[in-house]
Amino acid sequence: MYNGFIARSCDKIKKMKKILYIILIFVLVFLFLKGVFKKDLGYDIPKTNNKNPLEKVNPVEVKKYTKTIDGVDYLLTTAEIGKFGGEIVTSTIGEGPKTFNTYVSNDATSSTMADIMYDGLFTTNPINGDVELKLAKRLEILEDNRNYIVELRHGIKWSDGREITADDVIYTYNTIVFGGFGNTSTRDSLYVDGKLPTVKKLDKYTVQFTTPVPFAPFLRNLTMPIAPKHIFKKATDKGKNYFNGFYSTTTPPKDFVVSGAFKLKEYVPAQRVVFERNPNYYMINTENKKLPYLDKWVILIVGDLNNEAIKFEAGEIDTTTIQGSMVSKYKAQEDRGNYKLYNLGATTNTSFVFFNLNNRKNEKGKFYVDPVKQSWFQDKNFRTAIDYAIDRESLVLNILHGIGQPLFSAESPSSIFLNNEIAKGHKQDLEYARELLKKSGFIYKDNTLFDKNGNIVEFELLTNAGNTQREATGVSIKDDLALLGIKVNFKPIEFNSLVNKITNTLDFEAGIISLTSNPFEPHSGYNVWNSFGVLHLFNQRKEGDSKSEILPFEKELDDIYDKAAKELDFNKRKELYDKYQEIVNDEKPMLFLYSPINIVAVRKKFGNINPTPLSGTIYNIEEIYIK
Repeated sequence: MYNGFIARSCDKIKKMKKILYIILIFVLVFLFLKGVFKKDLGYDIPKTNNKNPLEKVNPVEVKKYTKTIDGVDYLLTTAEIGKFGGEIVTSTIGEGPKTFNTYVSNDATSSTMADIMYDGLFTTNPINGDVELKLAKRLEILEDNRNYIVELRHGIKWSDGREITADDVIYTYNTIVFGGFGNTSTRDSLYVDGKLPTVKKLDKYTVQFTTPVPFAPFLRNLTMPIAPKHIFKKATDKGKNYFNGFYSTTTPPKDFVVSGAFKLKEYVPAQRVVFERNPNYYMINTENKKLPYLDKWVILIVGDLNNEAIKFEAGEIDTTTIQGSMVSKYKAQEDRGNYKLYNLGATTNTSFVFFNLNNRKNEKGKFYVDPVKQSWFQDKNFRTAIDYAIDRESLVLNILHGIGQPLFSAESPSSIFLNNEIAKGHKQDLEYARELLKKSGFIYKDNTLFDKNGNIVEFELLTNAGNTQREATGVSIKDDLALLGIKVNFKPIEFNSLVNKITNTLDFEAGIISLTSNPFEPHSGYNVWNSFGVLHLFNQRKEGDSKSEILPFEKELDDIYDKAAKELDFNKRKELYDKYQEIVNDEKPMLFLYSPINIVAVRKKFGNINPTPLSGTIYNIEEIYIK
């Protein structure tokens, strides 16, 4: 009997060994294939968060020069000469643009479509991030680092044939921007010591900007689109309310006067936006022919990410961003689908959860947020507990399918100002989260969390419907917080409604959203972190609100941003921006989630496609052509 037992035990051990051996082989094969695939695609995720994604691709920089022909200062591109004609079809999720007025826009979709039609004095180099010439042909910065002499290109025209002159620049800044028309983000970010820069006309083509003190981020603010004075002045003369509806989505396309490569041709709500070639555009190729090459740029309004993928696979869209779950599929079908995948490294988007810390009353005398819930949101222990309850590694694995990394910092992983210590982050720690809640008097009972007054802890978490990645994120966070006994009512809503709630009516409790950062200039986030900024989402203020209500950490952020803007030494600026990231990490008004790796697919039929991590795939739309 004993021998039989030994024999049976040996057989069991052998079977277990065999099973373990099979499992081991499977794991090794999986890891090998995964490694091969990652090597082929080139999307290996760095072990540290300070890896610069610019190293992930090696785009060829196309030089641009000014070439004067018959008194007109054209912008000459040395890109490969292409064929004229045809169209490119891209897409956008959501409900489409809210406006085509770039100065009014508060959302990325509207801003992108409006900015297609207008150029600024300067632009950002797509490879190294340097500021370079656009409508301007010459820049001179005087020794005092306060005065900027900008000379426009001579003889270039608006789409209606009128010449672009210094009057347009003066009008754009003095009337629209400094006058506070539309979205005041640009104006607010230009304040230094409570003062705005000045701009004056030197001659028909030359203007002089003067800042109150040396202002490090100033030049990047000159990339803002310039408006045609002879068109927009009719709107500003009628006041701000009228201006807010100017160049709306109901404006006839023929009424648009633009400086960009494309002009609005057609807008069909919830279906498509069509732009047509601007024949007066001022860029030429080496054969002195006016660009752009393409006749049309069509943007399909696809509703959600799944529909976008379906349309790309059906050949209806020419380029798309690939979700992590789809990368292996798209890689396998690359040749058959006649497209090419590009790895652009970590995105500059910062996705986060934020709470409504606004404890003031609206114009009707009611609190924006239920005072009971407001007491939770105002509690740093509560916010920190939520932060430690979120399983970011799970988000990266399940939402991004491993193609990304956890995010803990207010700056994206690609930022040259990234605080590397903060970026290291932490793992999910439910025990620590429970300790923090206990310190603030919260009680866990029967799988439910109660505050010290016996109220069940429950709040609403909003995000924009149609973004399936963000919707899945909300579901995951809801599950994480349930482990603390917190009930989260997760509610995706239409994007424009979400924007209205978090920037206008302020009737929300918490949300998930993403903002795009500038990896070369943290001051681009001034309106997020300044206590009166229009994108200060976690404690939005209305005009007339008292400055005495500013929270201590908000005051610290205000001071840091003011000091950093006036500091010209990079290392000293880095110290200041490191400190701002420390404060945000400590106070946690926004809980950062993850940073995806940006994988895009582009049809092989296009020439002069040269994607970069900084600017994406079709930043050089003027040069792109169909082979």
